[in-house]
Amino acid sequence: MISTESKICTVLRILLLGACCVNHLELVDGLAYAPNFITKIISRSTGQNPVGLVDIIPTTTNDDATIEARNIAPEESGEAGIDLDRSTTGPITTRFPPEPNGYLHLGHAKAVSFNFAVARMFPPDGRCNMRLDDTNPTKEDKEYVDSILEDVRWVQSGMEPFTNPPLQDSEKQENVGPWGGPVHKTSDYFDEIYNCAVALIKSGDAYVDSLSAEEMKEYRGTLTEPGKDSPYKGRSVDENLDLFEKMKAGIFKDGEHLVRAKIDMASPNLNLRDPALFRIKHASHPATGDKWCIYPMYDFSHPIADAIEGVTHSLCTLEFEDHRPLYDWTLDKLIAMELLVSRPRQIEFSRLNLMYTILSKRKLIQLVEGKHVNGWDDPRMPSLSGLRRRGVPPEALRLFCERVGISKVDSVIDVVELENCVREVMDETSKRAFAILCPLKVTIKNWQGSTIEDFEAPCHPKLEEMGKRAVPFGKHVYIERSDFFDLDGPEGEANGGKIPKGFKRLLPEGMVRLRYTYVIKCDEVLRDPETNEPTELMCTLYPETRAGVTTESIGRVKGIIQWVEAKTGIKCKINQYDRLFKAEEPGKVSGDFLDDLNPDSLEVFKNAIVEPSAAMEALNLLAGIRAQKREGSSLEPLYHSRLAYQFERSGYFALDPSSTGLDNIVFNRVVTLRDTWSRGPKKTKVEDSNKRNRGGDKAQGRGGKKNDSVIEDVRRVAVRAATILEANPHPDADSLIVCKVNCSEEEVEPRTVIAGLGGKIPIEDLVGRKVACVTNLKPARVRGIESTAMLLVAFDKNSGGDEKTELLDIPESIANGELLSFEGKEMSDPDAMMKSKGALKAFDRFKGNLKVNENREVVYADEGKQFRLMTRSGPAQVSTLKDASIQ
Repeated sequence: MISTESKICTVLRILLLGACCVNHLELVDGLAYAPNFITKIISRSTGQNPVGLVDIIPTTTNDDATIEARNIAPEESGEAGIDLDRSTTGPITTRFPPEPNGYLHLGHAKAVSFNFAVARMFPPDGRCNMRLDDTNPTKEDKEYVDSILEDVRWVQSGMEPFTNPPLQDSEKQENVGPWGGPVHKTSDYFDEIYNCAVALIKSGDAYVDSLSAEEMKEYRGTLTEPGKDSPYKGRSVDENLDLFEKMKAGIFKDGEHLVRAKIDMASPNLNLRDPALFRIKHASHPATGDKWCIYPMYDFSHPIADAIEGVTHSLCTLEFEDHRPLYDWTLDKLIAMELLVSRPRQIEFSRLNLMYTILSKRKLIQLVEGKHVNGWDDPRMPSLSGLRRRGVPPEALRLFCERVGISKVDSVIDVVELENCVREVMDETSKRAFAILCPLKVTIKNWQGSTIEDFEAPCHPKLEEMGKRAVPFGKHVYIERSDFFDLDGPEGEANGGKIPKGFKRLLPEGMVRLRYTYVIKCDEVLRDPETNEPTELMCTLYPETRAGVTTESIGRVKGIIQWVEAKTGIKCKINQYDRLFKAEEPGKVSGDFLDDLNPDSLEVFKNAIVEPSAAMEALNLLAGIRAQKREGSSLEPLYHSRLAYQFERSGYFALDPSSTGLDNIVFNRVVTLRDTWSRGPKKTKVEDSNKRNRGGDKAQGRGGKKNDSVIEDVRRVAVRAATILEANPHPDADSLIVCKVNCSEEEVEPRTVIAGLGGKIPIEDLVGRKVACVTNLKPARVRGIESTAMLLVAFDKNSGGDEKTELLDIPESIANGELLSFEGKEMSDPDAMMKSKGALKAFDRFKGNLKVNENREVVYADEGKQFRLMTRSGPAQVSTLKDASIQ
């Protein structure tokens, strides 16, 4: 066999001075599910091919959350014993059938998204019905009905609704929605369901039982022991019909009798041991009033309602898998009697489970009733109303559901995946604005009078179509208190009079640039006489530094901070939300999930200041919402959270529904700029020194295994995700490009990178691209300009003709500054700066071991093993080249 090294193949090299701008592979335009066993079953059983599925490239993975259809046995997918060649009549129709006895949560979002998505995969007639399973009148309420319908409208907002006839004046406004046809209710079919039960009694397939609840439990048997027949199972058809009629007439009390199916009390499936079909419940129904005092069981009404509505595929979560035989039994009997025509098909998929999250209805009720949260729409709750109020975009929720995918295997998803989807969507759609959460007043001593100067700033750094905004500037501005370190005050004393490591913002007698405007210097600190805390900073402004200009006399100022002009800024309240629980599995350790509540899940800033453009947009949206309410229901209702911003260096925020006007504007933090929970506890100096034993274990001497030193090389280099903000030709070299790169949201100023990409990648294709960036190499001057980071770029040396350049694909969802790791290698903090001879040699070894494998993945190769370069969303890749070396 010819070794990889001796093959005549394409040779790649990754230049760590070139700009590797991400050519991010979007799977499809818009959102789409990957192929899964359900779409395969529908396609095979109907002969119709789904559209819009993601065309995935097979990769090796150990993640059980996504399973391809070919790996699922027929009995697992529900295909066993099914004629896969039979035709399904009518358009492909799914349904979402919640019980109106509670509020929807994240788990329901998965069901909503997938049911609607499947129907859209089979145009032009595919549709998804909205049905309320209202078979238990004692637990149902109109409040739940309204909430459920609003949640479904919200989750599907922005998607093309199914074609519906115009709403007639006499029809209920609740029918307005993205679903197909009007809102259906199981109670709409109570007469038909009753007739079906009568028919089953007449055919000898059902009977009226009079056992008490305790007796039924005794007769039912266990998982290991068969049940035994009820003594009332032998009643005649006439007696059963008479008793059922009296049940309907209200003659008997609750629980005195019930109708059961005659199936098999010895069945290993407990659901087939003569299950209940109808029970007595003297309760008024929200939809039918007092017409009925008997109500069908869900397992009986479910297949009947599906068949009546023309549902072709009834998609359920896995807990209904054992109920499928009863679903099929009911259809077999009633279709044979010609009471039903169509035959729907039940298929099960895994439910959604999330870390740091509780989805149990009982526990969610406990949170609300125990006042641990402020109601069901508390933005910390996993309820859809809570997520909507917090400001989670419905597009992000659908994107998350699509990325989680559909499988038959239960798994637990890290909630960071949901947060990353929120960041990805909000980064693309949210305008930027200044907001100061903890204001510290700054007075510009040399500003003339009360003049206000407007500065022009982009609404979005990557999307010019969002336009620009005017940001007022004047004599008095507010900055974040955390952007000033008071060396002479209490915090300075607590830090031993030292400047915090890495702090580049404002200090006493120090300089900082106010973003988009001027450089200022802090001359004097005014203090509270009691606490000695700073209350105002007296500063000097340098007019020659206007709008980013750097002068020789002042030089380059490292720190850049946000600000809001005092006179025009608008006071607002900001609710800074975080995860409700501090443990991955709440209650796992102590047994009580309440013990794991996060005490820091909400921090309120009552005196925050926001720039006037954001406040004005809030007022406009509030006016639009009031106007829409006057007009009635809308297919695309306006939500307060529609107004969302990235408050620079603070996070993503959305308008809260409690906002009423200019004197009461409230914003909620939706998500941080990057994941702050993935970081483990800070290492002690002893632990850190153990990690950084650069010579390996001294007991091994220089004859230690090579792999030990290789691991250290991998750990020492900081490869991070970053974004190119600007790109321009080098003034003195056509082959070089000067890039401004955001290597971390915590760095107030972008880094300068000199890249050897002149003539290889169009400059306009670089701006806004994600890159893989080495951030801990010693800065170097390249043709007169200092380069402070190095970027990964791949080149094809043997493709013929001009040298071909390919970019590493880093997903847009990865936050700037996120440290990329090598799969199978334990992570540790990289070197602060690789500048010693030993460090540079380690870096050279690191470079020399980078490869590209047959799946186009960037790997670290050593002694026959390959370790993939990983982002949080998957491996880093190149676009087309395979089986390549990196030189």
